[in-house]
Amino acid sequence: MVQFFSKRRLKIAEQIIVVMFFAILIPMTISGLIINNVNQQSNRSQLRSAAVLISKIVSEEIDVFEQSINNELNQIISTLEFYKNPEQEQKYLDSILKNMPFYKELTIVSSKEKLEQYKAYNIRDNYGVFIRQMKDKRNLVAVLDMEILKTEWFKTLTEDKRQIYIIDGENNELFASSNYNQEDYEESLAQLPKKLQENQPVIFGNIKNQPLVYLKKTNPNALIIVNTTEDIKKNAIDYNRDRIILSIIITVLTIFFVVGLYTSYLYINIRQLFKAIIAISKGNYERRIRLLTNIFTPFEIVFLGMEFNRMVNQIHKSYVQINKKNKELKQLDEFRSNMIDTVSHEFRTPLTSIQGYTSRLLRQDIEIDEETKQKSLKIIKRQSERLKRMIEDLLVIPDIEGAKLNFNMINIPINTVIENSILLVKNDSGKEIINNIHDCTTEIIADNDRIEQVFVNLIENAIKYSKESSPIILNYEIEENRLVISVQNDYDVIPREKLKTLFDKFTRLDDSTTRTTRGTGLGLYIVKGLVEAMNGEIRLYSNEDVGFCVKVYIPIA
Repeated sequence: MVQFFSKRRLKIAEQIIVVMFFAILIPMTISGLIINNVNQQSNRSQLRSAAVLISKIVSEEIDVFEQSINNELNQIISTLEFYKNPEQEQKYLDSILKNMPFYKELTIVSSKEKLEQYKAYNIRDNYGVFIRQMKDKRNLVAVLDMEILKTEWFKTLTEDKRQIYIIDGENNELFASSNYNQEDYEESLAQLPKKLQENQPVIFGNIKNQPLVYLKKTNPNALIIVNTTEDIKKNAIDYNRDRIILSIIITVLTIFFVVGLYTSYLYINIRQLFKAIIAISKGNYERRIRLLTNIFTPFEIVFLGMEFNRMVNQIHKSYVQINKKNKELKQLDEFRSNMIDTVSHEFRTPLTSIQGYTSRLLRQDIEIDEETKQKSLKIIKRQSERLKRMIEDLLVIPDIEGAKLNFNMINIPINTVIENSILLVKNDSGKEIINNIHDCTTEIIADNDRIEQVFVNLIENAIKYSKESSPIILNYEIEENRLVISVQNDYDVIPREKLKTLFDKFTRLDDSTTRTTRGTGLGLYIVKGLVEAMNGEIRLYSNEDVGFCVKVYIPIA
């Protein structure tokens, strides 16, 4: 067996069976034998003690009854001394017989022959005879019914099944008995020792589980024998032994059943662990352990499953984050490329203009009139301002992303904001701007400079991308506790997928190959960041009815 175990590893179920055999079955069997032996010794001791106790109880009942009869007879004798003739005496005795039914006969005997007759028939006629001598040498004879005597002596033992024999010590005849059996009585007499100890219970007999007890009384002269029957022995020892064995068998079967059930659930849960570990090793980071939890599931398995699932969640989150970081790195790389492309493209134009016109003004070989100088300086100023706005757009991005924007939130009339924004808009194309908000006096909560920057960018963006001869329309509406400002221009329908990306950095409606307008592609991104930082919301719409529309939701003061 050792070689068999050394060649291969035992499974959990096999190990549990081996452990149960050595740790439960064998100890339970040995414990059962020990318990049965201890129980048998204890029951045997109880049987012996009970037999001794019963012999003492019967002895005490005899003493009490005899003392009671003696007292009564002495009292009767004392009373009879006051009567002067036999008629009065007999009348008194008859009244006692009437009130005390356990007296079968109560009479005064003066002759020896009559007295001997009473002594002779007490056992034979099932009577108990008590004789007391009076002062005038006559004898008071009391005859008691033996059935009443038995009732008195055995009244406390009516429920006990032991055999009790009371033998007259003078003629060795059976005087009274309880649960009498001729065969058991003769067998008990045969086992009596030849020499009897007096006035104390003594255990004797040949069967250790069926103790016999005798008590030899000297006053009165009687022998009490208590026999423990086989039925009592069966109930006290055999029955308990069978119950112990049955209990051990039931306990072992219950243990095997519970352990088997426990093992099956444990095996199922461990297999779940194995499957999950194998799945993780193969790269399936979404696999979770689904334990079969009940009262048989140990805390360690549940804890292990929870920790394993938590670990897998962390691994999965890390895996997702790595993928996300990879995408972000890819986007960052694209952002870098876009920024380089945008900066190099958008910055080159104003810088080229500034450099060209500056070089022109610095030339000494030609004479430049005042009008040309002023025109050149205006172009240089316009291109410088354009370059400044692009730089400001680039600088505000880190503040938006880091939520570091500082605002001075105040109550501002919306019509004032829109009118100031329209004045700041560069409308070189001269497109019409229809302001339907001039009559709205509702105040909003916002930063004055930042909200003007928002609408300047939106209106300029609408001018850039609107069709020729189409106006820019500004409207408003009130929705619950927010004011909704819409900037609408006529433009081709933008696909939904493209519309979702317009708030991203460096995103333009026209790409690098079809670019017809100037700009960094940061306008809507900056507008969205500013609006949301002021607790507002911005939405884009594009369909055939409205063309292109931007709605800004701002809290009302």
